[in-house]
Amino acid sequence: MGYAQTPAQVDAPAKVAALHESAAVPDVSPARPAAAPDPTSPEDIAKELAAMKARIEILEAELKSRNLTGPAPAAALLAVPVAVTPIRTAEASPAAAPAQAMVSQPSSDSSASAPTKKEKIEPFSDWDWTWLNGNPRNKDTAFDSKFFTPEIRADITYNYDFNKPIDNSIGGSSEIFRSNEIQLEQLGIGGDFHYDNVRARFMTQFGMYSATTPRNDPSPAKGQWDLDTADRYIAEAYGGYHINALNGVNIDAGIFLSYIGLFSYYNADNWAYQPSYVSSNTPWFFEGLRVQIFPTPHLKIEPWFINGWQSYGSANSRKGLGGQIKWTPRPWVNIISNNYGLGHDDLYIPNRGRIHTDNSIEVKYFDRPGQTLDKMAFSFTGDLGCEFGPSTATLAGVSCFGDRRDSKAQPSSNFPQGGIDPKQSFIGYMLYNRMWFKKDLYGLTVGGGQINNPGRYLVLVPPINGETAPSAAINAPYFSGNPGDPFKAWDSSITFDYMPRQWLTFRWEYDYRHASVPYWTGHGGITPPGPGGVPYTNNGFPQYFACLNGNSSMQETLSAAETACGSPGSTSSVWFPDLRKDESIVDIDILVKF
Repeated sequence: MGYAQTPAQVDAPAKVAALHESAAVPDVSPARPAAAPDPTSPEDIAKELAAMKARIEILEAELKSRNLTGPAPAAALLAVPVAVTPIRTAEASPAAAPAQAMVSQPSSDSSASAPTKKEKIEPFSDWDWTWLNGNPRNKDTAFDSKFFTPEIRADITYNYDFNKPIDNSIGGSSEIFRSNEIQLEQLGIGGDFHYDNVRARFMTQFGMYSATTPRNDPSPAKGQWDLDTADRYIAEAYGGYHINALNGVNIDAGIFLSYIGLFSYYNADNWAYQPSYVSSNTPWFFEGLRVQIFPTPHLKIEPWFINGWQSYGSANSRKGLGGQIKWTPRPWVNIISNNYGLGHDDLYIPNRGRIHTDNSIEVKYFDRPGQTLDKMAFSFTGDLGCEFGPSTATLAGVSCFGDRRDSKAQPSSNFPQGGIDPKQSFIGYMLYNRMWFKKDLYGLTVGGGQINNPGRYLVLVPPINGETAPSAAINAPYFSGNPGDPFKAWDSSITFDYMPRQWLTFRWEYDYRHASVPYWTGHGGITPPGPGGVPYTNNGFPQYFACLNGNSSMQETLSAAETACGSPGSTSSVWFPDLRKDESIVDIDILVKF
């Protein structure tokens, strides 16, 4: 029965069913129209099977007649009416299965039976990763084209510091900078270019980020051309090429965001606004070259060759090497390892190296769409690092492995007897738990972390009298970063999100942070009187002690400053910032990302 193999016969059962129903005795009542057959009724299905059997018998008779008397007239084969009442497969009862099996046999076409080659997918695109901390949460692209995918971001924040600093200045954060004010944190306009395997991306950073991010980079102080001014309004800017090998290989060069610390540079992508120290004190950007290799759709190996640790230039001659390994073996787990080494990143200290490892795991351990509590996930990040380098006649040495004896080490405030290269290390962790409610309309995050950073080489320098990383590399009179200087801190936060659209987040957050030494801005503020006693105005010399009359002492030591400010042997004429060990902040944020 070769006709069963022909696709043209698929509609035959329905046609025969129509013929069978038309032969039935009609209802003689003129007031009531004939009821249409119900394709899901067992009785109608049985009738259609019987009609199919009758049709098969007719076709067999036609074939036998054609074999005996020659080709049958075409009209005889087309005598069956074509009016149909199709069976809806999705709603058919089990009794319809034999009929469906009979008419849906595979075609004899050899091309249809050939195995289909599995198409490659975009890495990390086959599962939903919008739940990740540090990842955009919008599931759709608002705008797109063959050549360019635009992106727009807006981050507006209001922060209230319970220490009530009179100069409205907050320190110790890479996200929160002003108290009791509404501020534009970032306005980002840019996107991705992509055509013929060539790729590029740029994103602006207008707002507080354009002032605060460059001030944490000491490298522009080396040499000419004012690198921080040149790049301060750019968050990302790189170009590259995509190679069609393995599951993709990208080669990019320029300024790109760092992954160290898990949290994204863009607050809209994160579970919390103010991240813990492991994230806040590690790099937000790199400038250099990266290669992204995707051996599988769920594995990325990414080496870096960069200017240094969050630096537009190189603080010294040696560049930095590093890389990331990202693995997503299941749709509910994300494992990331970032590693950095080799770079000499302390300005004016060319013999001091730095290594760092940053490792995170994110797990979505509860996923019940449709329930009031629909998702829960946690993220854990742990960091280890250190600096190392021997003492010289002019430079202080440091060690990764505890206080190490070094005959060349000079006496210091922490080791007045000399002969010791102090321990200079970093250890920290942070843990966050996130819950989503009402189909991701609401989010609640609780978390925090701790660090221990003797030597303070990764602790953000408070902006006392306009202090920046370059000026602190010369001298930081009020908050030093000498080898062996202690710093331990912990923090906690609770964050509530209202997310009426995938492009928009309203956020309320409370943060409490504690340090082992005075560090956070107190009520008296961190801005001295300027020249002539003008209140809350920097005098332009953050590397020196300031006098109460607003002038700079032009002295790096306290004893010399006391004399220069007019009160030898007394600190009463020297200005001091108001630093506290504790800080509590509430912030309210509007975050937009298209």
